Amino acid sequence: MHYTLRQLEVFLATARFENISRAAASLSMSQSAASGALQDLERQFDIRLFERAGKRLQLNDLGRALQPQALALLDQAQALEAGFAGRADTGALKIGATLTIGNYLAVGLMANFMNEHPGVRVALTVDNTAHIAAGVAGFNLDLGLVEGELSHPELVITPWREDELIAFCAPDHVLAKRYRLNDDDLLAATWILREPGSGTRQTFDRALHGLLPGLNILLELQHTEAIKRAVEAGLGIGCLSRITLRDAFQRGSLVALDMPHRDLRRHFYFVLHRRKFISPGIERWLELCRNTGGTE
Repeated sequence: MHYTLRQLEVFLATARFENISRAAASLSMSQSAASGALQDLERQFDIRLFERAGKRLQLNDLGRALQPQALALLDQAQALEAGFAGRADTGALKIGATLTIGNYLAVGLMANFMNEHPGVRVALTVDNTAHIAAGVAGFNLDLGLVEGELSHPELVITPWREDELIAFCAPDHVLAKRYRLNDDDLLAATWILREPGSGTRQTFDRALHGLLPGLNILLELQHTEAIKRAVEAGLGIGCLSRITLRDAFQRGSLVALDMPHRDLRRHFYFVLHRRKFISPGIERWLELCRNTGGTE
């Protein structure tokens, strides 16, 4: 074999940080040792893996093509090492989740996983669907949990669990006693919604097709709790995932509104890179997720 696992680690760290100094620091190496390892790898095969522009190193076409294979090989090597050591799981998990999932589901999953596997680190990134997908596509995240629909040639998107959006208002709102809304009610209402591009807004816009140009949208906010507070204050009505509203409905601080003629159902999805090695840790995380499946 004409390369070492250490050379692959340097290659992948350099691809991630686009800087040899930061790559070296992440691997607890000196800059000269990391630079030498990368140069030796390229020299052995008479190839170039990066385009160099000053201190910045960007993967070239060959580097991008080889990156998934190098990642898979290192993941398998870590799993093998864990097997030799008698451990079931290896390394850290890097999970990405969209806002609703990250705030209302992922933390509980993290607690269950870490209770099962003490000492295994789990890093959670919460962002919108596009950024989580980009993180998985770039191998910066091991797995994504998203609420928005997407398509990407390098990603495998698998339905995880069902969800549903619910319209809601404050208890003293004029619509609170009606419960069931028709299209005239929707057009007359003042709305407090998630921002365009979010998975929640994607589902809302699809469900209210034909009415969107006429809707009175007062506020578009990035955080579900801010939307709930604005609706509680009487600024308008909102529409969010059922799982984000359960406690408020139980307290009576918000009231559900029915829109039976509008389909607000959706799915949450797993997002994996099709060339990602599925480690025992990832397998167990997926299993825990599936065990929490179904609508709330």
